[in-house]
Amino acid sequence: MRSLKKKYPQVTIDVRQLIEKLQNDERPGQRVPGTGYEVYKCRLQNRAARRGKSGGFRLIYYLRMANSVVLLTIYSKTEQTDISVREIQQLVRDVSG
Repeated sequence: MRSLKKKYPQVTIDVRQLIEKLQNDERPGQRVPGTGYEVYKCRLQNRAARRGKSGGFRLIYYLRMANSVVLLTIYSKTEQTDISVREIQQLVRDVSG
């Protein structure tokens, strides 16, 4: 996230809004099929890009338990087209230890 923050300083504001939704037991985004885990992909607007959600960020998060959420990764859609199921599975394994 540090590299995104250098290029897009307002990314923390957008992520904070998502975290607030998660704290309110909302599950924004769509569940990613085929991972074997409860993983969601959420679109976030990139205020600096001014392109709306299609040119915004993608944030992948994993529900570990009823009260625990792990933010796995975030990337700019203009810099990375997508993330594979294998990459997501590896991220979950990395945080699960």
